[in-house]
This record gives sequence, structure tokens and C-alpha cells, in this order.
Amino acid sequence: MDSASPHSDDAPQGPAAGSPSDFLKNIVGKKVKVRIGSGIDYHGLLTCLDGYMNVALEETEEWAQGRLIAKYGDTFLRGNNVLYISALEDF
Repeated sequence: MDSASPHSDDAPQGPAAGSPSDFLKNIVGKKVKVRIGSGIDYHGLLTCLDGYMNVALEETEEWAQGRLIAKYGDTFLRGNNVLYISALEDF
């Protein structure tokens, strides 16, 4: 292979740009929405996220069917309950 080939042995071995891993690293410290299996959404400041998708939020709001249900300070969501995480602000 020539040196310009994308499959060169010198290519970086980390995650691809725009990968889910990059997204998750970039949203720590940002406002996010976390949907859990029951359909409840939690909006808050993402403070911590681990490899099991365990999520720690601050300034958390609980939303169900488009209505604000409750407000919490710090919240911990177990990763096995998390369906998805989406950014609520630019990162």
C-alpha cells in the first residue's frame, strides 16, 4: 500500500472522529436529556459518565409526556436503564 492509503499501518488506532465515544466525551459538562426505559426523560448537567453508561446529573428535571414532574439536585441513573443520551446544547 502507498503511504496515502487510509489503511496504512501509520493510521491512528483511536475511535473515528464523530464516533459515539467522541460524542460522549464532548457532552460531559453540558446540558443533556437522558431517556430511560420507562419513557421518562431527565434533563440536567452531565457531570459523569462511565463505560457502563451510568450517568450522574446535576440540576436535574424529570419529564414525562412533555410535562415537568419534579426537580432534583444531583441524580444518578444506572446504565442498564438508559435508552439514549442527547445533547440539549451545542458542544
